[in-house]
Amino acid sequence: MNEANTFNMQHVHEILGSTLIAERCDDPHNHRFATVSGEAIPYMGSHVHRVTFLTDSYDGHIHEFSGTSSPAIPVGDGRHIHFAKAQTTFQDGHTHEFRVSSLINNPIDRC
Repeated sequence: MNEANTFNMQHVHEILGSTLIAERCDDPHNHRFATVSGEAIPYMGSHVHRVTFLTDSYDGHIHEFSGTSSPAIPVGDGRHIHFAKAQTTFQDGHTHEFRVSSLINNPIDRC
């Protein structure tokens, strides 16, 4: 079994980031977001997580995202991260794309 498969199904990941800039010529802006993923979901010999967030507000609007992370990406020492590339909901005449990786699972060293 490889590192991506040796995980505790009962874990979540912190996720934080910023969207890419939208309305570049009219009203250039982006949004920030922070969330905690859902529990691990088995997927093709690895696992994924549900990711849902609301962005911060800019000029009276926010955006939402609800989707699924990539399978686990091993980073060594039995730990892993996840990746997501998608776009937010349509609000105020636009969407925002984003690319984000989760923070590492179980950042506390094993005893």
